[in-house]
Parts: sequence; structure tokens; C-alpha cells
Amino acid sequence: MRFFICLAALAFSLSAADLRLGIVGTDTSHAVAFASILNNPESKNYIPGARIVAAYKGGSADLPESSGRVEKYAAELQSKYGVEIVPDIATLMTKVDAVLLESVDGRPHLAQFREIAKGHKPVFIDKPLASTLADAREIARLARENNVKWFSSSSLRYGDGMPGLRLPGLSGVMAWGPGPLEEHHQLDLTWYGIHTVEILYTLMGTGCEEVTRTFAPDAEVVTGRWKDGRVGTVRLNRPYSTFGVTAFSPKDIRSSGKELNSGYKNLLVEIVKFFQTGVSPVNEAETLEIFAFMDAAQRSREAGGAPVKLR
Repeated sequence: MRFFICLAALAFSLSAADLRLGIVGTDTSHAVAFASILNNPESKNYIPGARIVAAYKGGSADLPESSGRVEKYAAELQSKYGVEIVPDIATLMTKVDAVLLESVDGRPHLAQFREIAKGHKPVFIDKPLASTLADAREIARLARENNVKWFSSSSLRYGDGMPGLRLPGLSGVMAWGPGPLEEHHQLDLTWYGIHTVEILYTLMGTGCEEVTRTFAPDAEVVTGRWKDGRVGTVRLNRPYSTFGVTAFSPKDIRSSGKELNSGYKNLLVEIVKFFQTGVSPVNEAETLEIFAFMDAAQRSREAGGAPVKLR
């Protein structure tokens, strides 16, 4: 096994100028997908400038989507891409220039970020940023306190079809996508609905003040009213569906017309650029409002669909 690991490390050794990246959380397919793009020059989606060199497994014992995959993906990172598996986050921070916080479970993100922040290195936090609004705000506070640059985003923000939907005079958006639920996440939209909420905010921007949620077993609709009078809607279908969006303006109505999910390359281009420049492509205020939106949606559901103000 050691022989094959050495071969993998040699095959994927890149320029000494490349940024050294570390992964926290090998319990998601994103970890391996990111390594296939960043560490393999033969990949059609290869992005130069950064490579994953180390990873901390993490994992959540009470979440099958995590515990059932953490060892598998760690082994693949090590054997196929030459990534060193380390015992803790403190060790990881001594080996890298920047961090990809990838844990599939949003609940441990705050505790993991608290350890990462001690290294004062830039961090990309994969969806969901956290499992509650309070945790999301605490991550932002810790980042400021430790002078840590960070951003969080779904890959859907950078789908190939998104730029063509930025209509002049945009008056509203209807976005849809899959909405499976996970019982451990206090804000249920953070588990998977966050992708579609991020599509909504990519086009609408900040300024939502009130949310109403209609919930049913197989689908639900969350409607937000913005301060300037615009209306944005998220429809979540269960168990799964494609992603899509329709944008409205007084003179035009435009729909994505196809699956918006175009993979991870566009997102990774932004992540590498962020690590190189320290300039976040997504404003912190927008990321936190996305969580305030999901928090209000949760409270609206608990109130039987009554309109709820964002905190």
C-alpha cells in the first residue's frame, strides 16, 4: 500500500508554487471531486494553482450519510491523490496554506472552524455554513476576531446558466430544487434546501424582510418579500428533482430551461482565486441573510405558515 501511495503522490506532485490545501471532513463526495479537479493535471476540468495535500477525516457517528462514507473517501484521497491523512485539525494547519471545510454535517462546523481559526489561514466552508443562524453568526464573529478570510457557497451559485438570468430591472425570482430533510438539522433547509435558497439570493441579493412557508410532505414553498417590493420564491420537491429558476422583470421573463447543476469546476475557480487574493466572491452579509431567511422559514413552518420577519 505504501508503494502505491508514493506512486500517487509522485503522479500528482505539482508546481512548488501551488497553494497547499487541507480538507476538514472526508465524509462527502465533494472531497474526492475537488481533489480530482485540483490534483490531477490530466483531468479535463483541471484547475492549476492549488492542490490538496492533507485531510482530517472528521465525521458524525449519528449521521449515516457521514459515518458511512468518511473512511471510504479518506482512503480514496490517500491512495488515488496522494493526500496525507492527519489525526487532528491542529496538525492539518501546520501543513497547509488554506482550508476546505467540507464536513457534510453542518452541526460540527462551528467547533471545527474554531480550531481552524487558530491558524489564521483562509477558509472555504462548504454548504451548509452551519446548522443554525446562531452558529453561522458565531463563525462570522470568530473569523473577524482571528482575522480569518472566509466564504461559503453552494456550487449552484456558479452554474453555467446563472449569468444569463441577471435581468435588468429584476422584479422577482422563482427557484426550485430537491428538498430532502435530515432529522438532526435544526434548520431543516440547511441540509439540502440551501442550494435552492442560494440560487434565489444569487439573483435577488439581500434585503428580504419577511418570509412565509407552506409545508406539505412531498413539497413546500417558501416566499420572501424584499424591502423594495420584490418577491422571491423557493419551491422544494421531495424526495428529489432537478434545479431550475425563472427570473422576472417588467420587460422579460427568462427561465434556466435546463439543469442548473453544472458541477464543481466553476466554484473551484472562485475558491482558488479567493485563496490567492484573499478577496471573497460572496459578501458575508449575504451569506448570513441566507441563514436568516432559512431561520424565518423554519419559524413560519412552526407557526402554521404565518408570515415571519427575519431576525
